Amino acid sequence: MDKVIRQVLTGNISLIICSSFYLLWWILAFKPVRPVTGMRSGWLLLPALAFGAAAVILIIKGIQTAQLQQTIIPAGWILPFAAVVYVLLAVITGRFMNRPVTTELVLIVGWAALTLAEINMLYGTGALSFGTACGFFAVTVLFALVSLAAYILYYNLDSTTGYVDGMIPLILAALMMGAISAAVFRG
Repeated sequence: MDKVIRQVLTGNISLIICSSFYLLWWILAFKPVRPVTGMRSGWLLLPALAFGAAAVILIIKGIQTAQLQQTIIPAGWILPFAAVVYVLLAVITGRFMNRPVTTELVLIVGWAALTLAEINMLYGTGALSFGTACGFFAVTVLFALVSLAAYILYYNLDSTTGYVDGMIPLILAALMMGAISAAVFRG
């Protein structure tokens, strides 16, 4: 397996670990009955941040150094498109839906952009077939939309439903990174 692809897959594993720590923090800190607050649960955000930063760095470095034969989406379009989508969603959800704009929105949009760029790169290196890459594109967009729906609904839900709702984006991100990694290993 190519060094660049191994680097990206290591980034995927780091993102899965990041999501796991973030999810564990959420489970403890936001449980409807007797939440574990302060640093008794908050320390879990430190490894989440470390593994998340490592994931982003590894995946971006892999994308930047990959020798691409072809791409499905022009590589230079993903980041500007994600920035526009983020601004539009921040305005729409904040101004028109009265939903406070929180870090989760940038995480959802950033995760989707990073994942689409990774899939594009994996296709461009031959690690994923065209059909598999297109399937992963579709699932990434679907997961991002489901995560966005969870983000929008969160403040309008009771504590128990909101508790579950807040887990959805973390679970979906981890599942997607695992599925991409498994497809590359199988391929």
